[in-house]
Amino acid sequence: MIYTSSSLSSLFLCISLCVIKTEGFRLGAFSTRQSTFLRSSTTDNRGPKPLDPNDYTLAILGDLHLDPRYMVDHEAGRKHFLNIINDKEGKLKPNTCVISLGDLGESKSVYPDKTKELFAGTTGCLELAREFLDGFSAPFEVVGGNHDLEGIDEFPTDETNLAAYLKIMGKPTPQFKRLIAEKTMLLGLGSTVFREARYTSHEVFIDDEQVKWFEDTVKECPASEGWKVFVFSHAPPMGSGLRVLQENHVVNGCCWLNHSGKNTGKFIEIVRSNPSIKAWFSGHFHLGQDYQDSITFPEGNNRGSCVFAQTAVMSAKSSRDTRQQSRLVRGTKTGFTIATIDHQKGGRERLDATVTYTANSGAEVVYAHASEDFDHDKFFAAYTPQEEDGCYIEDIDGEITIAGKENSVCWWHMADGKVLGVHNGMVLEYDASTLAPLGLVVGKDELKGRQLAIVDSGIDKGKDRLAGREQAVILYDDEMNVTVVQPNEDGSYWRKIVRNKVVRMREKRREKAAIDFIKENRGIDKATVVDVKSSWGPYTTTSGTAKSTMVPGM
Repeated sequence: MIYTSSSLSSLFLCISLCVIKTEGFRLGAFSTRQSTFLRSSTTDNRGPKPLDPNDYTLAILGDLHLDPRYMVDHEAGRKHFLNIINDKEGKLKPNTCVISLGDLGESKSVYPDKTKELFAGTTGCLELAREFLDGFSAPFEVVGGNHDLEGIDEFPTDETNLAAYLKIMGKPTPQFKRLIAEKTMLLGLGSTVFREARYTSHEVFIDDEQVKWFEDTVKECPASEGWKVFVFSHAPPMGSGLRVLQENHVVNGCCWLNHSGKNTGKFIEIVRSNPSIKAWFSGHFHLGQDYQDSITFPEGNNRGSCVFAQTAVMSAKSSRDTRQQSRLVRGTKTGFTIATIDHQKGGRERLDATVTYTANSGAEVVYAHASEDFDHDKFFAAYTPQEEDGCYIEDIDGEITIAGKENSVCWWHMADGKVLGVHNGMVLEYDASTLAPLGLVVGKDELKGRQLAIVDSGIDKGKDRLAGREQAVILYDDEMNVTVVQPNEDGSYWRKIVRNKVVRMREKRREKAAIDFIKENRGIDKATVVDVKSSWGPYTTTSGTAKSTMVPGM
């Protein structure tokens, strides 16, 4: 049976059904063909011919979060890969590479009886990771994640922590470049900031030098000359369309590469401009690979010629949805496959996607997936607006009547082009180009029981409704309590609430010092709870004169 695109949409919602989806499409250099070929949805162990110089194998590992006390899952996962990357005689197959997507160690003390020192990013953590990766007996590459410079008790700066990471991993730079087969290039981008992060330390930050290197290197591998490029980073680029968690990564501003920066969209721009980029692999979310949007395709979504693939975790302790999975790529001169290695099922291999190169350097994608999808309410993805999803509000002016209602979903453009929306009881901002979620504007606690309105506020108010005119976002209730949601200095609305971990640790120490001081000087019993609040700058009112520093609630 051949399934149409429309019938597949409904079939994928049925968890109990095992559906195989095959489709062709046209996008840029991509060719269109309605395929009648149905590939097995379970295991394809044929692999590449062992002596073909164009064949290659990539073992892709998601967030490891190694803990020396609990290595059983990782050792079992490595064994699963050894059975794949070695031939029957135990010899490594040609053109094999293991790629770790970062977050090498556990972000907590692994010796709590001896020390409170966080394990991630320490010398001991990095040495354990190197030992684990060496155990594959294969060439390997690593890209730094948001926890890999977290050795804050051992290293005083990001620079010294990064130097230790590079030395122990045997890397000359945070990024990597590896020619895996003829005209087939692997490129990796690594995070370089933790202590110096402007906002949350869990944002994956790619520095300007790496971004320029990435753009220049991709240009040196043009599709017109037959090049194929695979990219690896800890977090995905904005615009990838991969599943993210609204209650975690979206509200904290750490979904995408350089999420809070000015060049967040640079990576997808590079993908769109370079059809040689065929696939991009990332981790970061600790989610399994059984969701439809754990792998996304270029069709009609302005993603160039690239397949984006989320990579899960090996160990049970690190999984958000109980899945323990990794990715496997088998490549040949004519294309490649992306598979899931299921570590809960003895390393079972499941085919997820097949990409076949065409003569004009485009690609034809056949997608095969026997879905064992989860309860989407429990592991709900962030809502992503769609052009014709029925939730768009045209030319908004005045009250948004459905905003405060339970389960309401809507989105709109502000006059200046910013995109806001309501979902799951929150107001969120979305990127205008990709409609990817950017961050939280108004939380559930602030929106509950209130109405939302968008009104003109500029000096030209009441005149022609010009594009780019000034507007105000207003919250109010029946008691006439009104809140104006002011935009940030850069014109965006989403709140950069979470600051970096080192700053927050210092703030907590100051609060503890205040409590200790009060108890010691006032003779208060140690068990007594002292109510402590902190105040911050720079802005607390719309006044042009500094008059008050009172914290609301004090």
